[in-house]
Amino acid sequence: MDSLHHTEQQFETVISQCREIFLTKLKDYGTSWRILRAPSITDQIYIKAQRIRSIHDKGVQKIGEGIKPEFIGIVNYSVIALIQLELGTEENLTLDPEYASRLYQKYTTASLDLMMKKNHDYGEAWRNMRLSSLTDIILMKLMRIKQIEDNKGKTFISEGVDANYYDIINYAVFALIKMEYETP
Repeated sequence: MDSLHHTEQQFETVISQCREIFLTKLKDYGTSWRILRAPSITDQIYIKAQRIRSIHDKGVQKIGEGIKPEFIGIVNYSVIALIQLELGTEENLTLDPEYASRLYQKYTTASLDLMMKKNHDYGEAWRNMRLSSLTDIILMKLMRIKQIEDNKGKTFISEGVDANYYDIINYAVFALIKMEYETP
């Protein structure tokens, strides 16, 4: 099996774990996240990425939950952001769970497709990166999103908000793959 195919399988396994948590929380909370405006979702992802960075920097944590659930949260909130970009924030906060699940699948499939194309061109360079670097890149992408949001979605030459969310999904999945399949 070639390495790209192996990565595809690992990606799908990690996304399956993230999706399971998304669906379970959907049962617990419904689609309460529909009330969030785009900047609020960006800030929620930022909080998770900043906690990961803080744990890396301090080498200790005071809350028992490790960084793996934070990376899963980054994936799931990034998918939520893409859903919100498509549907907009509206008065109707309830989505049919099956529809929400289909939207989740749509965006994670698109993310996988993007990852496979970039992974081909970059030769799986991410496998030689540190978790701290993946976290920093996620934070950089979030800062880009914040700037685009502050500019009311306007860019002159750069990719839009959606492209950055896809990249965040992929970097978070890379981190989860490294944590799950690679020894430190």
